[in-house]
Amino acid sequence: MNRFIFFIFVSIPLFCIPTVYAQDLFAGYEHLFTQPLQYTTYQTNGPIRIDGKLKEASWDDAEWSDYFIDIEGSKKPVPPLQTRFKLLWDSQFVYIAAELQEPAIWATLKKHDDIIFYDNDFEIFIDPDGDTHNYFEVEVNAFNTIFDLFLPRPYRNGGIPLVNWDVQQLRSAVSIMGTINQVKDTDKKWLVEMAIPLHSISIGEKVQVPKNGTSWRINFSRVQYDTEIIDGAYVKKTDTITNRKLPAHNWVWSPQGVVNMHMPERWGYLLFSTQKTGSPKINLPLPAAEAYKKYLWLLFYKQQQYRFQHQQYATELSQLTFPSEIEVTGLNCHIVLEATGLQYTAIIQPIPGNEKWQIDQEGKINKSVNR
Repeated sequence: MNRFIFFIFVSIPLFCIPTVYAQDLFAGYEHLFTQPLQYTTYQTNGPIRIDGKLKEASWDDAEWSDYFIDIEGSKKPVPPLQTRFKLLWDSQFVYIAAELQEPAIWATLKKHDDIIFYDNDFEIFIDPDGDTHNYFEVEVNAFNTIFDLFLPRPYRNGGIPLVNWDVQQLRSAVSIMGTINQVKDTDKKWLVEMAIPLHSISIGEKVQVPKNGTSWRINFSRVQYDTEIIDGAYVKKTDTITNRKLPAHNWVWSPQGVVNMHMPERWGYLLFSTQKTGSPKINLPLPAAEAYKKYLWLLFYKQQQYRFQHQQYATELSQLTFPSEIEVTGLNCHIVLEATGLQYTAIIQPIPGNEKWQIDQEGKINKSVNR
């Protein structure tokens, strides 16, 4: 939700130099360009019963993800509690299972669309077309209370969450290995299982069923509070100096680089295979366009910083120390900035080629083809 509303600015000098080399372009922004993780999901071998137990053979064959790390990445300490997920899919659903190690399981919220991140929770972020707009978020706590919302655009671009939107026909279950809200014992973990209907996260009239090699942008977050026991109940810890509640930890699958989940361009990649789970693993390639988009995002971040410093966008690439030509994956690419002080469009086009990609001040990525 909007607990992560802020812009990302970094402190780097803005000066012009005769030649800008690719490796120099990213100086000061490296934390925003670590390679997002990838997960390949395979089709189920049979029906999946959503009961939180993960007993089906298809789940046994599905591969667990890497354990979650801090949202800012490896520069932060490794989380003391392990979290991981696995995925399956078929022509109707994407199935998600998550395992959250937890010695003290607690929850308070029981009403649909309560602000679930006020409890410890597990969160899912999905952007099927990867343009960073029109994406979905689902949160769940240990009571299996759901908070689902749709975001037309990220908060950084003035996005207003549509909380009244629901994942139609969502099925979810939570199983507890231990007890909930009982302070006298030590718990083991809680499991989340979900079936998200493809029709509920399809934009437009047609259900968008993935094909072999289809890629989505996706990420997962675990919100975790430090607690203590007071009067026989779990209570969030308080800062002894400010007397305010300590902020939550944010542990994620693919690190964002900053404390902000609402940067969809930083999410991981979900790749779909039409092979059945348990088949030999395959390496599906990422779309070639991802290499070009990286430079558009760099220009976007530089424009954010420039606007912060000058109260307007740069109208020339030289103001951003950004070249008009650059080599990407062995191809020479032209970069064009069309801008006023209030808005802009940045374009990258490989030469030769008739395809080009562009980004605007809203952070929306589009592809076009020269006819």
